Amino acid sequence: MTLGGVVHDVLEPDSERGRVYHCLVGRPRARVPELAREAGLDEEAVLAVLRDLADEGVAVAFDTTDSADDRDHAWEALPPARVVEAVLQHDALRQAAARRAGAELERLYRFARRDTGSYGALEVVDDPAEVLAASHRLQLAARHQVRVIDVPPYSGSRAHYLDQEVLQRRRMAAGVVYRAIYQGCAFQDPVAGPNMARMIEAGEQARTLDEPPLKLAIGDDDLAIVTLRADDGPGVVSLLIRPSGLLNALSAVFETLWRLAVPASMAGVDPRIDERDRRILTLMAGGATDDAIARRLGLGRRTVVRRVSTLLAHLGATTRFQAGVQAARRGWL
Repeated sequence: MTLGGVVHDVLEPDSERGRVYHCLVGRPRARVPELAREAGLDEEAVLAVLRDLADEGVAVAFDTTDSADDRDHAWEALPPARVVEAVLQHDALRQAAARRAGAELERLYRFARRDTGSYGALEVVDDPAEVLAASHRLQLAARHQVRVIDVPPYSGSRAHYLDQEVLQRRRMAAGVVYRAIYQGCAFQDPVAGPNMARMIEAGEQARTLDEPPLKLAIGDDDLAIVTLRADDGPGVVSLLIRPSGLLNALSAVFETLWRLAVPASMAGVDPRIDERDRRILTLMAGGATDDAIARRLGLGRRTVVRRVSTLLAHLGATTRFQAGVQAARRGWL
């Protein structure tokens, strides 16, 4: 069995799979009835999850009773560190797939430029004013959410970013959710950086990624705009993509990158941590409680509680499993 099929919800204690795996981590050789009581699920649901986890190599069943019924087996979890590593490897493969999708878009753009300027659900716009107008229309028409991948260079003026800020605040006040993925260095830009910070403070959900593959905006599932550098001069051109298989693919690319990205609150955090915090994070990722960490490291419980709270905040994580994934992704483990 391999871990290639592991999905992130194994590391999320709020999901059914995560709850069962979390119980397995803390209960060696557990059986279905006690896992069901601990996880707050019925035995059938727990058994179904255990079989899935076994198929993925995350859990192993031990037949200690010569019974053919999985309910009578003892179950053991794979070490969390191996699960986290498998998730990170799976993420790397998905990120590579997203980059290939970006390259395919680039080829599609060049094909469209050789033709009549439009191709099915795709329209090429190269006038800067029209590109800006299309972005405004996308936001004004959105009823539920606007998803954005924003990458340098940032050529807009201060007035442009202030106008965008006013528009975005108005749309968020109307209930439209903004989710944005920024390149890690974006917050250092003297013009765009302050605008991004203010929007996050105003309620924008923001994450960062080292190298997002494209500049993209999606309004609900109605319109996407991919912005590229112009081939034949300065400035940019945009591809307007209306409901189609291509728009669906772009939505999937965004969601994949969103899962790979880390919360923007992590921007600027010093990646260097001391050995004590590294050991605390390793134990956290394994599901250890504050009391267990304190005993293992010979620390006071209050010290552990403070350090765990600080590390969760720095990593933008809400659970210990999330903290383990984010710490590994940043090279802290």
